[in-house]
Amino acid sequence: MKLATFASGCFWCTEAVFLRLKGVEKVVSGYTGGFVKNPPYREVCEGSTGHAEGIHIQYDEQVITYQELLEVFFATHDPTTLNRQVYDVGTQYRSAIFYHSEEQKKAANEYIAYLNMSNVFPDPIVTEVTAFEVFYEAEEEHQDFYNNNQEMRYCQVIIDPKLNKLNKLFKEKLR
Repeated sequence: MKLATFASGCFWCTEAVFLRLKGVEKVVSGYTGGFVKNPPYREVCEGSTGHAEGIHIQYDEQVITYQELLEVFFATHDPTTLNRQVYDVGTQYRSAIFYHSEEQKKAANEYIAYLNMSNVFPDPIVTEVTAFEVFYEAEEEHQDFYNNNQEMRYCQVIIDPKLNKLNKLFKEKLR
């Protein structure tokens, strides 16, 4: 199994997207990229830990490639808004790729350059590309959040549109 670590706003959204992909064996919501050890959710939400809400993905490279994960990542959030995704504002909601190897770093930077050069987005991409250091698993109530809370208004208003886009753009990659 290979690892990928992404942040693209609320981890509930990102987790829901990547759990639906063939080849993704496990997705864990948590905190990464900050300076506080074992941060609790409340402190991360306040923006006082430096961490981003992120996901840690275990995937089978024989079924889905890192490049395909990058394509889904960029298609399912706005990588042009600094420290903001829809109603979630703060550094904890930044767009970030935490690479686990030089190959992942190169792939991420090359794909960002391609997207910018191709004017896929109306504004330049602000996604940070940073070496992975540590990932702290979020509290249990944040794991598999969408699947356990689909009736919540947040899930219906914010996550459902992302999943609809995923279904439209990446139908062949879904379980």
